[in-house]
Amino acid sequence: MELIDIIKKYFWLVISIYLVLGFYLLYVTYSTPYLGLEVKEDNERWIIVDPYYKQWANGNDISTGDVILKVNDVRIDDVPNVKYDNIVRAANALTILKPNGQIIEVQISNFDIPEQIYYLLIIPLCYFLLTLIIAFYLHYKQKNTPLLSLLILFMLFVSLAYVSIGASGGLNKIGIIVNRSSMILCLVVLLNFMKNYFSFLKTNWLFANNIKLFYIVPVIAILFSIIGIIYPSTGILLSNIVLACFFILLLLILSILLLSYIKYKTPQLKILLISLMIPFLPFLFLYALPNLLFHQFILSAEVSALFLLLIPFSFIFSQLTERLFDIEYHISRLRYYIIFSLIFTLWFIFGLYWITDKLLSLTVLSGIFFFTFISLIILFYIKEKVDYRKRKILFSTKGDYIHQLYTAVDKIGKTIRIEELLEKFAQEVSLHLELEQVYVLTYEYDTNQITSMVEGKIPVNPDLMEDLRLGEIRKVDTVYLAFLHQDAHCKRVLVLGHNNSIHLKDEELLWLELLLLYVNNFIENTKLVEELLEELKHMKQADDGQLPWLNKLLWLRFEEEKYQLAQELHDTNLQEQLHIAREVNVLIHAKDTNDIQQELAKIHEQMVISLHDLRAYCENLKPPLLDTLGLNAALEKLIRKVAERSNYDLIYTIDRLYLEDERMNLMIYRLFQELLNNALKHSDATIVEIHLQEMTDGFEIIYNDDGVGCNVGDIRQTDSMGIKGMQERVKAFNGHFYITSNINEGMSIRITVKEGSDTLDYDAHSG
Repeated sequence: MELIDIIKKYFWLVISIYLVLGFYLLYVTYSTPYLGLEVKEDNERWIIVDPYYKQWANGNDISTGDVILKVNDVRIDDVPNVKYDNIVRAANALTILKPNGQIIEVQISNFDIPEQIYYLLIIPLCYFLLTLIIAFYLHYKQKNTPLLSLLILFMLFVSLAYVSIGASGGLNKIGIIVNRSSMILCLVVLLNFMKNYFSFLKTNWLFANNIKLFYIVPVIAILFSIIGIIYPSTGILLSNIVLACFFILLLLILSILLLSYIKYKTPQLKILLISLMIPFLPFLFLYALPNLLFHQFILSAEVSALFLLLIPFSFIFSQLTERLFDIEYHISRLRYYIIFSLIFTLWFIFGLYWITDKLLSLTVLSGIFFFTFISLIILFYIKEKVDYRKRKILFSTKGDYIHQLYTAVDKIGKTIRIEELLEKFAQEVSLHLELEQVYVLTYEYDTNQITSMVEGKIPVNPDLMEDLRLGEIRKVDTVYLAFLHQDAHCKRVLVLGHNNSIHLKDEELLWLELLLLYVNNFIENTKLVEELLEELKHMKQADDGQLPWLNKLLWLRFEEEKYQLAQELHDTNLQEQLHIAREVNVLIHAKDTNDIQQELAKIHEQMVISLHDLRAYCENLKPPLLDTLGLNAALEKLIRKVAERSNYDLIYTIDRLYLEDERMNLMIYRLFQELLNNALKHSDATIVEIHLQEMTDGFEIIYNDDGVGCNVGDIRQTDSMGIKGMQERVKAFNGHFYITSNINEGMSIRITVKEGSDTLDYDAHSG
C-alpha cells in the first residue's frame, strides 16, 4: 500500500504516531539538556577543549582545561560515545576537576541555557503544533487528493526531523532513528509529490518514473541508525553517510526543479523552486556540506533549521489553490516587502550590535535578525489590509486626480438621458475643481443661436466656440472653454467660470481633458440609446403599452429552459422518488417485519443515488468547481463524468489559461459541456478529440469526431445539436466559430476567442 493510501485510510493513526513521537522527543530534549562539550583524552583524563554554550560554561565556572570525571554519576570512561567523537553531548549532572585540585558538582537544567530553550524546545514545539494544525486544515477543508496527502506527509516528516534534533544530538536511541529516517523520508516524499505535481500541471517529468525505489533509502537510514546505536564506533561514519544521502537527494530535487523551470518557464515551478531553495539551502550549505567536508559547520543544525519554518507557509501559498491566482503579482509583492524588511533589519542589527558594544553573541543576533525580518514582512501585509479597509478614512481624495476621474466617470455613466448626463457632468466638475460657475453651452448650427443649460448665463462669442477642437481647453478672460461634443446639428462647450480670476493647474487640466473624452463617448452612446427607445415607441404596440414581440421572445426562451429542466427531472429524479415512495408504502403496510432492515438499506441506497443525480443537475446549472478550484478542475471533472457514460474514446488536452475576464471561464465550460453532450447523444463516434489551447491574447477550442456527421447547411437553419447556441455564445465575446461536417465523415469544430472585447459583434465570423 502506498503512502498516499495510508494517510487517506489511516489519517488518525498517522496523526497519533506523529503526536506520540513528537511529544516524546520534546520531553527527552527537555529532560536531558544538550551540552556539546568538546573534550580530548590526555593521560587517561578527559580535558575540556571547547564548550558549545560558552555563557553557560562561564556562569558555572567551567573553562577550558578542566577535567570531567563523571557524567550523570557515571565515570566518563564508561560513556560510550565520548571515546569515539570526543563530545559530552547530554547530561543532567557533571563532576569536574579544576586545575587547582578542586572538585565541583554541576547540576544542569534546560532553563540554565536560554538558547537551548528557544532553539530546541519552544520553536520546535511551535513548529510541531503549526504543522499539526495545517495537516488538519488540509485534510478536512480541502479536497482530499493524492497531492494534498503527499503534502501532509512531507510536512509531518519535516516537522519530526526538526523536533528530533535535540533528542538525536543527545544520542537518544529513538531520537537518532526518527531524525535520520525522517530527514531522508521527507525528501523522498517530496520527490513523489513533485512527480504527481508535474503530472497535475501536464508537464513532462524529467526524472525516473519509478519513485517507489527511493523509499529503500530511508529504510537503509533506519538500519544504519540501529547499527550505529549497537556499535558506537561506527556511529560517526554512518551518520555522515546518511547526511551525504540527504545532501545528494536535496541537490537532485533542486536540480530537477531548476532544469524544469528553465525548460518550461511556468510560474508554478518558479514558486515551488523558491519554496524549497530558501528553507533548505542554509541547512544544505551552512551545516550539511561543511560538516561532511571539514567536520565543522558555519551555522548549527538548530539555527539553520529555523529556515524550515518557511516550508508550510510557502507550500500552502503555492499549492492550495488550483488556479494559483496571479502568482507573478504575489511574488513581486513579496519580493518588494522582503527587500524593505531586509534593509531595515540589517540596519537595525548593525545599530544594536554597535550600541551594545559588541556584547551580543552571534546566536542572539541571528535570533533577533530572524524575528525582526519576519515581523516586518507580516507587518507590511497587515498594513496593506488595514490600508485597504480604511482607505476612505486614512487617505483623502483631495489631489488624487485618478481617483476623482474614476468616481466622476462612475457617477456620470449611470445616467440614461443627455440632459441628465450634462447636468451631472457639470456638477462633478464644479465639485472637484471647486468652481462656482460650471455649465454647458450648445451652439445650434441651423439657427446660429447659443443656448445654455443654466438660465441667465451670458453666452460667449460664437466665433470662439467655432474654433475649438476635440479635447481642447482654452482660457478666455476669466473663464475656461472646453470642447465637449459635436455632431451634425450642434456643438457643445463646457464653460468654467469664477467670481475671481481662475487658474487651473496642469493636473486639473489633464483630469478635465480625460473626463471630456469620456463624456464625449457617453453622449454618443446615450444618443444611440435614445434613438433606439424612440424607434421602439413608434413600433406597433399593444393596448397595454408593452412590446408583444419582445415579451413573446423572452417568454418562449424562459418556457423552453423550464421545459427542458422539467423533462429531465421528470424522466429521472422524479421517477426515482416515486419508486422509493411506493417501496416505503409497501414497508409501512408489511406484516412480515423480518427483512425490513434489509429493505430499508436498499431504499437508503436508492435515495443516495437519487440525491447524487439531483446534485449533478445542480452542477449542470452552475458548476461549483469553477468558482472554487478554477476552470481546469471543473473541466477535468466534467470530462471524467462524460467518459464514465460514453461509448467513445476521449482524447483531450487542457492548457492552463490566465484570463482577466472570468466570464470566459463559464463560456468555455458551457462550450465543452455542449460539445461533449452532443457527441454523447448524436455523433455515434468511436473517437472524440477536444483540445483547449492557449493563445497569446485568448484561447482556441478544437473538436473532432469520427461520427455520423451532418449537413452543415441543415444545422444552420435549426437549433439541432446546440450548434446555434454555441455560435451565439462565441459571437457574444467577438469570437470565431468554424464548423466542417459531412454525412458519415464526422465533424470538426474550431473556436477562437481573443480577450479584450466582450461586446457583441455581429461581424464576428461564423461559418
